[in-house]
Amino acid sequence: MNAVLELEIQLPAAGSRDVRRRLHEQLREAIAAGRLAPGVQLPASRALAERLGLSRNTVMAVYDLLLSEGLIVSRPGAGAFVAAQAQPFADGASPRRAAAPEVPVLYNLRPGRPDTASFPYDIWGRLTGRALRQFSRAATPYREPAGHPALREAIAGHLSFTRAIACSPRDVIVTVGAQQAFDLLARTLLTPERPVVAVEDPGYPAAREAFAAAGARIHPVRVDAEGLVVDELPDDAAVICVTPSQQFPTGVAMSPRRRAALLAFAAERRAIVVEDDYGGEFRFDDPPLDALRTLDRPGDREGGRVFYVGTFSQSLLPALRIGFVVAPEQDRDALAAARERSDWHGPAIEHATLAAFIAEGHLARHMRRMRKVYAERRAALLRALEVHCGDRLTPLPAAAGLHLAALPRAPLDVEGVAARAARLGVAVETLASFTLQRPAPSGLVLGFGQIDVARIDPAIARLAEAIG
Repeated sequence: MNAVLELEIQLPAAGSRDVRRRLHEQLREAIAAGRLAPGVQLPASRALAERLGLSRNTVMAVYDLLLSEGLIVSRPGAGAFVAAQAQPFADGASPRRAAAPEVPVLYNLRPGRPDTASFPYDIWGRLTGRALRQFSRAATPYREPAGHPALREAIAGHLSFTRAIACSPRDVIVTVGAQQAFDLLARTLLTPERPVVAVEDPGYPAAREAFAAAGARIHPVRVDAEGLVVDELPDDAAVICVTPSQQFPTGVAMSPRRRAALLAFAAERRAIVVEDDYGGEFRFDDPPLDALRTLDRPGDREGGRVFYVGTFSQSLLPALRIGFVVAPEQDRDALAAARERSDWHGPAIEHATLAAFIAEGHLARHMRRMRKVYAERRAALLRALEVHCGDRLTPLPAAAGLHLAALPRAPLDVEGVAARAARLGVAVETLASFTLQRPAPSGLVLGFGQIDVARIDPAIARLAEAIG
């Protein structure tokens, strides 16, 4: 008998929206624990669907998730098999920073990873089929470097509705995720005469690495409770990279005072601001602050200095690899030309699918539903921290995003805590792993995007055990 058929799989009642997530979690954990050993063949999707009383589309969506996570492999004509080195990890986690844990990850608290099991795969599949049929009748083999026109229009409308950003579709350059956006900006904005790029410290490694690869001289700037400390920016900064909605990784929002000071600094010194709107999609407590792009007012004499970077990796799926840049009018042609030189244009089928997904309201509905899910998980994480670690950790205020940071109340070897937690099956990150300057701040970064609400309390109980 196939090994997976011997698993005891417990699912919620038929019709529940949690069926796909629970099936994914149980298969994932079985692989992580070795109960589904490397090389074991999974049953055909139709057979497993019949056994569990599910639709075949549900099982196929779960298999696709496991495939995207590297936990299973597909062999044409043979089926799906547990990967030879199946080791769950957070999508996009940097192998330079995250060593393989000594035991499987049972509780994933790494930051910034969305709940991929809740994605409406059936709707996406239907829209993809429609896009394929439309493209089968189209005669144009290549597309615009800046992205599918319908997607650029949809993104402009989405930003107007959700972030009060006034832009035209012509201002939107669609990219392969946020990472290509940073790469294009680095190659477009940097000059030999002005190579200094200021970055938040701690901050998002992928952004600073893209600029460093283009020859930038990286200048780390301290972050405090109001976000980037503008007074400590170097006078010769040509580019300033910030995450004002939810500073990564501390989670704090840049205060209105700091936002105004940053834009004034950029105007006075003719610097460019790259606004990574990390975490802006999901807010839980306070009303959202205006994006820097909104405050920039491109029509003003000193305006037009903010490039806004967004992605659908957190609101939808990291595997989609679709991001975008909203560029000032005077810079959009240069950015589109850099995009063309990079890889000509993006995947037109996925662009058309996402355009329809947004235009028909599926994105807005999905985000409303997930905002409630994430708010419940965030509240559960804060409760668990208070119960199990209240005398040892203090969470930093974070009204948005899919993670929060927690600082020790007394001196603590947080790197040792993270290592001990890994041995207990709990994956966390430390603030130091995102920091350039030393000594690095002491603290933990805890994500709640990929962990079910019922598993948060036992995860934090194990973290408390690791703290000692």
